[in-house]
Amino acid sequence: MPAARQQLILVTGLSGGGKSTALRALEDLGCYCVDNLPAALLPEFAEQIKRNPARYSKVALGVDARSPGRDLEEIPLWLDQLSKAGLECQLLFLTADIKAIIKRFSETRRRHPLTTDEHALPEAIEREKRLLAGLQKKADWVIDTSDTNIHQLRRQVWKCAGNENDTMTIVLESFAFKRGVPQDVDFIFDARILPNPHWVEELREYSGLDLPVRKWLEQDEAVEGMLNDILGFLRSWLPKFQLSQRSYVTVGIGCTGGRHRSVYLVDRLSAGLSPDFGHILIHHRELQA
Repeated sequence: MPAARQQLILVTGLSGGGKSTALRALEDLGCYCVDNLPAALLPEFAEQIKRNPARYSKVALGVDARSPGRDLEEIPLWLDQLSKAGLECQLLFLTADIKAIIKRFSETRRRHPLTTDEHALPEAIEREKRLLAGLQKKADWVIDTSDTNIHQLRRQVWKCAGNENDTMTIVLESFAFKRGVPQDVDFIFDARILPNPHWVEELREYSGLDLPVRKWLEQDEAVEGMLNDILGFLRSWLPKFQLSQRSYVTVGIGCTGGRHRSVYLVDRLSAGLSPDFGHILIHHRELQA
């Protein structure tokens, strides 16, 4: 069987469009990530990763519009050359409408990389769109993040970049019902019926990943009963999703605050499913908020 080709994903797009979030999502998929690589260094960097395929089997590079214009124009040609040299190359482009980008820069109070004394923020955004228009046309995937939060964007990136030849990816996500149910979940299980460590003062500041909370929850038979019921359900039905060539399934476990019961169950479910479903991603929404 021939060896798998090294994968190179180039991430670019508008500033404020979500490139950093996309790179973190690709890192969760096992990519070696480098942000803000000057476009002119792409050929030399590609030579480095080709020399060490074991270490750099999957690489994601972030490139933005601060690279000189001629270098940006050369990126599609460089990617074609790298593909012919044996690398599997894809281009991911992140965009958003001007109102959304202006709002994000206003909220973060960061400076747009192309703003100058002559160019205010709206003009800088328009200039960046013109500079990157050619790359957007060449992109393998274009994600519009105008109405997307960081959690939704992570899932969209996972769906785009997951190798269709890999085992089905299972995302296990803990969340708080009081902050809303995550979008794009396939199954939701409600852990609010279980005893709540929040009402035990010495446990309140811990999470479901911490030993004191885990020991406390494991004293109640209902916790183990719910865990086994969910495991049994998923073990029965996830293989059928695989047979239907489904590449991505998200399972949400919710409780009131999203810090104790749901986090504990997600961690236990991951351990229980790993022997049969190797590609599992964990996302604790409220712990990472």
